[in-house]
Amino acid sequence: MAKQDRAIRTRQAILEAAATVFDERGYEAAKLTDILQLAQVTKGALYFHFDSKEDLAHAVIDAQVSATPMPLPQVSKLQEFVDVGMVFAHRLTHDGLLRGSVRLTLDQGGHELNRGGPYREWTELSLRILNEAKARGELLPHADPEEVAPLIVGSYAGLNMMTQALGHNRSAMDRWASVLYRHVLPSIAVPAVLASLDMEPGRGARALGAAESAAG
Repeated sequence: MAKQDRAIRTRQAILEAAATVFDERGYEAAKLTDILQLAQVTKGALYFHFDSKEDLAHAVIDAQVSATPMPLPQVSKLQEFVDVGMVFAHRLTHDGLLRGSVRLTLDQGGHELNRGGPYREWTELSLRILNEAKARGELLPHADPEEVAPLIVGSYAGLNMMTQALGHNRSAMDRWASVLYRHVLPSIAVPAVLASLDMEPGRGARALGAAESAAG
């Protein structure tokens, strides 16, 4: 058991170190030697868990959704929909694994990488919540979850690219996520539900704190 726990910790240390290097330098410029040094592991340990830099990059990409804690279920499914995105925006400020994964999905280098996984997973998650909101009567009749889900996911990708290109701090995403929801939600939410939604900056931190408290 101790050996298995040690292997899990080693793999996580490599993932987090790789995410940091990928975030700082991009896929093409990242070197395995820098990842080894940051993770403080041997080359043998790295290759025990990952076959190549490409394999390691895919593991970082795949961790984007699974490593992001989900907020607590809400009475309003639209609030839950907002919370998922706001928690994501909040964690960009301090979660190195998430930042590295996002950088890889947006990076134009490394054409051999398959970057579609997180987009599909976020869209599927958003679609599931929006369909539940639709079933509960929280959406206006014309609102189509099949259109709204990829629109929001794509908007996050665009906002991430813009903030990076402009050299803004990652914390700017918290504000831009709030702006996005405040402009989009009035076009899809019934007025009574819309009036109850918390879409303000800082909602992600509050929702994440509640989830962590509930988890003990």
